[in-house]
Amino acid sequence: MKRILLICTLAIFSVASAQNTSKEGKKVLENLSGTYVDPQGVDWGQGTFGKREFTFDDGKWSLTFTLAFDPQMKNPIFNFRTVGTYTVLDKSKFVEGAYNALFIEDKKFVTLKTDIPDVTQGFGFSNCDLTKDVEKDISKSGCSLWKSVAECSEDHDLLKLDDEGKLYFGVRPPDNDMCTADKRPTALTSAVVKL
Repeated sequence: MKRILLICTLAIFSVASAQNTSKEGKKVLENLSGTYVDPQGVDWGQGTFGKREFTFDDGKWSLTFTLAFDPQMKNPIFNFRTVGTYTVLDKSKFVEGAYNALFIEDKKFVTLKTDIPDVTQGFGFSNCDLTKDVEKDISKSGCSLWKSVAECSEDHDLLKLDDEGKLYFGVRPPDNDMCTADKRPTALTSAVVKL
């Protein structure tokens, strides 16, 4: 009888500890602060490399994403920037240690960094009325794979912070559409690290 009681007590303690750990992990993600970046350009395929810079402050977030032709990011193609708020939801059922997260995009901006016509056309920028090196607010109009805020203000993503303080997000689909919960990724990207 004592043995059964001990096993039950340990099981309850184990469940309670897991719930507390889960709550602590969620709280840490909800209170992210500072800037996290890719340590170097990440291979995005087809001869392009991307670099992300996320900033978190009191429930607000921003992202600046740069795509370039080289891993040193010396030949950029464009910058995309977005700002908003975020909420950490429940634990992911698909990715261990990750949480489902909802990122609200209040504003979206793009800056063209090249004047090569074939590249501009290939990325779908021809109809966006962009001027090289001039940031344009595309919140109302959308541009290329980025929808307007009215059409898509939600980004259903994943978040994971490991024991080393590295931050992970979900792998974006080729069409960049994570506007609804059913489009949430089921795998993680490489980590960004805190500056």
